[in-house]
Amino acid sequence: MLAIIRIILVLVLSINICIFGIIYCLLRPRQSYHTALFGRLFGSMAPIFGIQLKIRNLSSNQLPRHCIYIANHQNNYDMITVSCVVKPRTIIVGKKNLLWIPLFGQLYWLCGNILINRNENTRSHNILIQKAKSVKTHDISIWVFPEGTRSAGRGLLPFKIGAFHAAIAAQIPIVPVCVSNISNKKIKLNRWSNGLVIIEVMPPIETQKYEPNKVRDMTKYCYEVMKVKIDSLNKEVIEYETQISRSLKTHV
Repeated sequence: MLAIIRIILVLVLSINICIFGIIYCLLRPRQSYHTALFGRLFGSMAPIFGIQLKIRNLSSNQLPRHCIYIANHQNNYDMITVSCVVKPRTIIVGKKNLLWIPLFGQLYWLCGNILINRNENTRSHNILIQKAKSVKTHDISIWVFPEGTRSAGRGLLPFKIGAFHAAIAAQIPIVPVCVSNISNKKIKLNRWSNGLVIIEVMPPIETQKYEPNKVRDMTKYCYEVMKVKIDSLNKEVIEYETQISRSLKTHV
């Protein structure tokens, strides 16, 4: 019963957010500040799923004004977790087939996000590099999921190099965003509380020391930094939830 109530409530809210968003964005379409606004609205649904979010370093003064954010991509729950930390004037790179999702796809495009065809690697890389080189001119940042697909409980997948090529070409920093486990095994729709999810924005990684022919070295380094942090966050969540569970049993 709880799962049915949650599904209905989320569907109603999502449809309303999308309809409102489409009308709102049509007044000033393809503006980079839209994405953060509607990311927060979708993120406000996290409590409906019984998810407690803990966000770290989002307002840090150390974050650069122009950069490429990279985040781990797990499943559809990213829409109510990761979306909460998209900074204003940030556009997201997504697959072209998102456009065909009724209402959401149209809102995604109207928010000014980038849609690319993953099967056309060269063209996708060129689009990303051109956009990265214009971030200072247009006063924006770019958000990329470098795994290229949802990991679906398989852990952090290997990174594609497109985002790193773009960062080196544009000489802008990479900012990793790490999210603890939100796999389908963790989140059960019929369970009232689905525990803690930690999102941590890490310090920027400068690209000036990397030449274009060292892009794979940079990709590997960023992957290792994120892998260590995600493992650490997962361990922290497990310890926290174990402590809460013991505390509840003690008071019963």
